[in-house]
Amino acid sequence: MSGARHHRGRTAATAGRLAEENVLRLYLGNGAELLAERWRGRAGEIDLILRDGDDIVFVEVKAAATHALAAERLQPAQMRRIMQAACEYCEARGLGQVPMRFDAALVDATARVDLLKNAFGEF
Repeated sequence: MSGARHHRGRTAATAGRLAEENVLRLYLGNGAELLAERWRGRAGEIDLILRDGDDIVFVEVKAAATHALAAERLQPAQMRRIMQAACEYCEARGLGQVPMRFDAALVDATARVDLLKNAFGEF
């Protein structure tokens, strides 16, 4: 990997981690409980997993210059993988038919968060 490419990758990873921390603070400030960060199953990784009341909330964090650009980065195939990974997570913990919600947290270049609850639709 070239030096410039490696630097861009490291910068993107750092920006992504800071975006996740910003989103996590928002959820915790609203009374949610953190269950897992960057949980990885066979189907893929879930950025944040929280309990919000009776719901288990699976959050995909997308960061970009604008909220619109961040939203464009969330593709249907990725949503399917996240839903499959969520089922793995619940099954591994014996959670059965727990209510699940899939949120998207869009973070722009100024660190503003646009939280889209139930972004993947009903599950």
